[in-house]
Amino acid sequence: MSEPSITFSAPAYDALLHDVVVWKPASAEVLLLEDADRVDFLQRMTTNDIKRLRVGESCVTILTSPTARILHVFTVLADAEALWLLPAPGDAAALERHLRGQIFFMDKVRVRRPDAPLLRFRLIGPRAQAALARIGLVAPPEREGEWRRLNDLAVLKQENYDLPGYEVIASPERIEAILEQLQAPLLDEATYAARRVELGRPAPGAELTAECNPLEAGMAWACAENKGCYTGQEIIARQITYDKVTRTLVGLRSAAPLAPGAAVAAEGREVGRVTSAAFSPQLQAPVALAIVKRPYNAVGTTVVVNGVEATVAALPFIDASDRA
Repeated sequence: MSEPSITFSAPAYDALLHDVVVWKPASAEVLLLEDADRVDFLQRMTTNDIKRLRVGESCVTILTSPTARILHVFTVLADAEALWLLPAPGDAAALERHLRGQIFFMDKVRVRRPDAPLLRFRLIGPRAQAALARIGLVAPPEREGEWRRLNDLAVLKQENYDLPGYEVIASPERIEAILEQLQAPLLDEATYAARRVELGRPAPGAELTAECNPLEAGMAWACAENKGCYTGQEIIARQITYDKVTRTLVGLRSAAPLAPGAAVAAEGREVGRVTSAAFSPQLQAPVALAIVKRPYNAVGTTVVVNGVEATVAALPFIDASDRA
């Protein structure tokens, strides 16, 4: 169990709030889903409504197990001849294997890597749009989920998932050239985590794991209602219909740092787990995300984590538009 880092970069955080920064995680790759049945194939497997997407639109969707546990979270971009899939960093190989394993012999669908590798980075901050326009890429998208493509270069606007910003997709060589033109500071992991926790954004490997279903992890917005069956759909629908979501993602405020993985206790028993923790530069205090059982997930409830008292807080801790 690791202690949360509080060594965020003040200059990077200030640029994130007032200027522009680059978030460039390792192994942020791209997959392509092709052929005539690609939409139907993904529609029957994941939580969001892939059929409603038009060329130039996107959505975040979740591939769940038969028991509705989270297996993979990824973004789907609709193109004329393919669906572009943006897996979580480091998850491309596992997602590709899983999708291949679900293709039946009659399915007209294939999943593959692009002929030339494509990588991604995210441009974040109030001046991100101006920075993209300045270097003369495709015209920056203006609406949530909109994406624009020019050959092997694509730009997606994504405000509701991850840190709000623009996802830039291109060849490794072109990405390096774009970064050289941008001259924007790179966001370090500790500062990225601090902002993500402040905004209450769940992440793969932390909140978005096989320990939870999408409703518990704060991803109900990525589960389309009335779209028909998909793997795990019956359980998710039943939990919504009968108010059976027994634990939810919450914030925790405390005087001392909390550790990811630590048990959250109330009335002498475990009622949840800390999933992410950081030091909030704006609040100047430790903050954390946790999955907590009800009724202990109610705002204002006092819980204990490794002997440290914490108070359940509403998410987000800070609105995305707030600037210090």
